[in-house]
Amino acid sequence: MTKSRMRIGILSAGGDCPGINAAIRGVGKTAIVEYGMEVIGISNGFTGLVNKEIIPLNENVLSGILTLGGTILGTSRMKPFKIEEGDTVADKPSVIIQNYKELELDALVCIGGNGTQKTANLLSQQGLNIIGIPKTIDNDVWGTDVTFGFRTAVNIASDAI
Repeated sequence: MTKSRMRIGILSAGGDCPGINAAIRGVGKTAIVEYGMEVIGISNGFTGLVNKEIIPLNENVLSGILTLGGTILGTSRMKPFKIEEGDTVADKPSVIIQNYKELELDALVCIGGNGTQKTANLLSQQGLNIIGIPKTIDNDVWGTDVTFGFRTAVNIASDAI
């Protein structure tokens, strides 16, 4: 099967924070409208990439999510490079690489904090094209001045105090 256009995947992983849906919408709509790409959402972070749980994203799906809390894609805290008790998939990174190729992705956009960006970096070292979008209310992702989600969390905490 020959692809006619570029295809990217988007996932969100780790904890929830404000702005995830806005990032999904921004990346997705730009890829579709400005560059004619095909965009698929990966459900539930890296867990969804291991299980190949996808949601086709188009302009209709991406419309109206800008102000919604949470993430339309779901999230998980799975660390694919860490073997944990009860794991049903022994080599999650290999499964992720295989699924990336089977889904014919040209790039994977990973929205998340420290853990997500660490995993994204390790996957890039395995040869996958990865774009990392730092997201955390803690503002503790190395190499960034301010992550999205941080200011909203500070403002809400300040208002509560």
